[in-house]
Amino acid sequence: MTQPAETRRQRAARRAGEFPPPPDPLPVPVIDSHTHLDLTVAEPAVPGRDSGDPVATLIAQAASVGVDRLVQVGVDLESSRWGTELAGGTPAVVATVALHPNEAPRLADLDEALREIEALAAADRVRGVGETGLDHFRTGPDGLAAQQASFRAHIAIAKRYGKPLVIHDRDAHADVLRVLDSEGAPQTVVMHCFSGDADFAADCVRRGFVLSFAGTVTFGNAAGLRAAAAVTPVEQLLVETDAPYLTPAPHRGRPNASYLIPHTVRLLAEVTGTDLTELCAAISATGDRVFGPW
Repeated sequence: MTQPAETRRQRAARRAGEFPPPPDPLPVPVIDSHTHLDLTVAEPAVPGRDSGDPVATLIAQAASVGVDRLVQVGVDLESSRWGTELAGGTPAVVATVALHPNEAPRLADLDEALREIEALAAADRVRGVGETGLDHFRTGPDGLAAQQASFRAHIAIAKRYGKPLVIHDRDAHADVLRVLDSEGAPQTVVMHCFSGDADFAADCVRRGFVLSFAGTVTFGNAAGLRAAAAVTPVEQLLVETDAPYLTPAPHRGRPNASYLIPHTVRLLAEVTGTDLTELCAAISATGDRVFGPW
């Protein structure tokens, strides 16, 4: 029996859970400065599931296209413990630890959770504190006090251990800068998944922050993000996936993983007017400066 042709909507629904094909490799290896391997391996179609080691498969797949170092980012106690353990035995991976801004208001004992985050932050293979910051999109007014208290505590932890602070900033640009200025920012601050315009980028650049761009910069409606990238010096620029989220064009809507970084890097080369090889080398050097040595 002949099956009816699929509609565009049906094809999109069928492909939504599939990981995209790998892009062409980059000429110089770069770092994925922000990924969630623990969440990526939970995707039903994750590569390597049949072999029983999807994390190793994802790391190898990324390396095959020139993404040879990954930063596994913690968002709660469970993921921070998991990332610390993974980084301890995986040369290609380092970890960060934190309570996500939207996690802080949910906790019955925020202070106890912060004490464990500080203990984890002492590990050698934990190379950053984050993602922390403020989120005015998902957390309402009742949760803002807990968010700010958590953010200030993470800033203090990063400064005590001399480790980079990885910022989650959603609809909270002015408040994030206000808290950082009032507390005194750590020596290294990374603005994860930078989401501001060119003016906000310039404010961050003047403060010496590193701006990390995700697949969102490739979206058709992201002219403001591309303008922000254009005013960011390459020595203050990183690239990330935030996998399994924020898959770059042309695969927006499908699961993301570190091997898809080349799409974002190539777009950033165009936007910044930088030779691709030179940009990759700059991203690699900044990754080593912020999170290294590997």
